[in-house]
Amino acid sequence: MRGPLTRRARRAAAIATAALCAAAAWTVALNPAQAEEDGAGAAQASKVEVTGSQGDWQLTVDGQPFTVKGLTWGPSPAEAAGYMPELAAMGVNTLRTWGTDDSSLALLDAAEAHDVKVMLGFWLLPGGGPGSGGCIDYTSDDAYKSEALADIVGWVETYRDHPAVLMWNVGNESVLGLQNCYGPDEVDAQRNAYTAFVNDVAVAIHAVDADHPVTSTDAWTGAWPYYEANSPDLDLLAVNAYGDVCGVQDDWAAGGYDRPYIITEAGPAGEWEVPDDANGVPDEPSDVEKAEAYTQAWECVTEHEGVALGATLFHFGTEGDFGGVWFNLIPGDNRRLSYYSVAEAYGGTAQANTPPVIHDLDLVFSGPIVGGEEFTVTVDVTDSDGDALEFIPMVNSAYINGSWDMLLADYTVNGDGTITITAPEILGVWKLYVWVEDGNGNVGVESRSLTVTLPDVEGENLALGRPAEASTFQEWGGHTPAMATDGDLATRWASEWGDDQWLSVDLGRTTDFGTVQLVWETAYATGYEIQVSEDGDQWSTIHTVTDGNGGADTIALAGSGRYVRVLCTQRATEWGVSLFEFGVYA
Repeated sequence: MRGPLTRRARRAAAIATAALCAAAAWTVALNPAQAEEDGAGAAQASKVEVTGSQGDWQLTVDGQPFTVKGLTWGPSPAEAAGYMPELAAMGVNTLRTWGTDDSSLALLDAAEAHDVKVMLGFWLLPGGGPGSGGCIDYTSDDAYKSEALADIVGWVETYRDHPAVLMWNVGNESVLGLQNCYGPDEVDAQRNAYTAFVNDVAVAIHAVDADHPVTSTDAWTGAWPYYEANSPDLDLLAVNAYGDVCGVQDDWAAGGYDRPYIITEAGPAGEWEVPDDANGVPDEPSDVEKAEAYTQAWECVTEHEGVALGATLFHFGTEGDFGGVWFNLIPGDNRRLSYYSVAEAYGGTAQANTPPVIHDLDLVFSGPIVGGEEFTVTVDVTDSDGDALEFIPMVNSAYINGSWDMLLADYTVNGDGTITITAPEILGVWKLYVWVEDGNGNVGVESRSLTVTLPDVEGENLALGRPAEASTFQEWGGHTPAMATDGDLATRWASEWGDDQWLSVDLGRTTDFGTVQLVWETAYATGYEIQVSEDGDQWSTIHTVTDGNGGADTIALAGSGRYVRVLCTQRATEWGVSLFEFGVYA
C-alpha cells in the first residue's frame, strides 16, 4: 500500500462525513432506553447465523441463505425513507453504517419497510485508518474501554429486536490507524490490546443478543493475524479492500484462516493505490474504469464460494466534492456508470436511460498554465439515449489546501463542443472535473490535473532578498516578514489574526518601479493598498484594491520610493493575511 497515512485519509474523511457523528458515537449517545421506548423493539427480530463448516459457510436469516449484496450508507438516516425504494430496485439487501445512535432508528425503520437489512457499526478510536478522532492506549485506558463497552451494549440492547438488524460491526480500520499513534516498538502491543478489547465487546454483545453475528472491520488483511490471535469470539472476519480486493481470497487461504469473511468496503482503486500523473497527484480512474472495478470486485467475492459471505461496496453517498466524485455512486444525486454496474451485479431492475460515457478529456495545452489565463478542453462523450447534454466544469484545490469543495469554473461552452475555461489564480496543482449531465438524473464525470503558475514579470525584482518588516508575524510558525522576499514560494509571511496588517520592504534607495506582484496564501486580503515612502514612516497610497480574490495579483503601476508597503484593509478569512512572495519590479 502506497502512502496510507495521507491518501487513505481522504477516503476516511468521506467516511467521517457519511457517518456524521459516528466517530464519537459512543460519547454522544443520547439515551438508548429512550430510543427503545420510541419504537426500536416493537417488531420481531430476525435470527441471523453463520452456519456450516470450514470452506462451506453461509449466512442465514431466519434459516434462509442470505448473501450480502450491500452498500455503505452515506446520507443522514432521516433521508433513508426517500432513498430506500431506489436501493431496493438496485437489488441492494444490506446497508452498512460506521456508527450507531438514536438516529439509527429512522434508517432501520426505512430499511425494514423495503426488506433491506442493516449492518450497524460501532466506532472505536483511532478509527478510519489515519487515526480519526484521536489516539487511545488500549493497554491501559480502562476508562475509555469501559465506557465504550457499556455504550455499545446499550445500543445493542436498544436495537437487537429490530427486524432490520443483520449484524454488529465493532470498529473500523483501527489496527491500521494505531500506526499513526505509536512507533514500531509499541504498535504491536497496542494492536494486540485493541483486538483483545474487540473480543471483549463481542463476548458482551453475544451475552445480550444471541441472534446476530459480530464482526470487526479493518483495512486489508494485515489486521487478520491480530484478530486470529486475540478475537476468537468474532463470528466472521471483515475487511476493507479496494484495488486488490481480488487478492483477499489468496490471503485468506495463505493465512490458514478458519472463519468466513465479508468485504465491508470495496470499489475503485483509491488515491493510495494508483500511480501519480505528470503533476505528481494520484491519477483518478475514469468513470468506465470505476464501473468495471465494482463488477470485478463482486465477481471476486462470489468466486470465493462458501467463504466470502458478500460485500457492502463503497459508497452510496450524495456528496459531489473531491471524495464524492472519486467514490460516490450518486454524486449530487446523479446516477453514474458505477451505480448501474452495482445494480447489474446485484440483479436489480434494468434502467431504460443510462449515463453519458466520457471516453476522453483533453486539456489542449502542456505544462503549467498561468493563473487567470484561458485554456481549451475537448470532451469525447457519447450518450446511447441521444439525450441533450449539459457540460459543467468544476475545479477543486484539495492538493493545495486540503479543501474538498468543488468550485464552479469560469467557462464558456463553445459551438464546436469545446469548453473555454479560465484557470484559477491560486498557485499549485488543481483538479478539473467536467460533469456531463443528461437531464434524466444521470451524469458522467472525468477529471484531469493542472498546475497553475505565476505570470512572468519583466525586469529585476527589487525586493528580492531585501529587508522586510511587518505589523505582526506568526513567530511560532517561523512565518517572518523575510519569508515574503526570499524568492521561495514554499515559504511565507503570515500575520497574527487581526485587521489592518501590513508588510513593507526596504529597497535600499529611492527607485522607480512598474509592477508589484503579490502571491497570496489561502489567508488573503480582499481589500488592500500599495503604498510608498521615503522614510518608512509617512506613506502615500498609489494603488487600491477592494475586490481581491487571492491567488497571484500582478499589478502594473507607476511607482517610486525607497520603501514599498502592502496595507491590508479587509481580510478574506477569519485568520490574518499571508503572502508567499512580495515582488517589486523595475
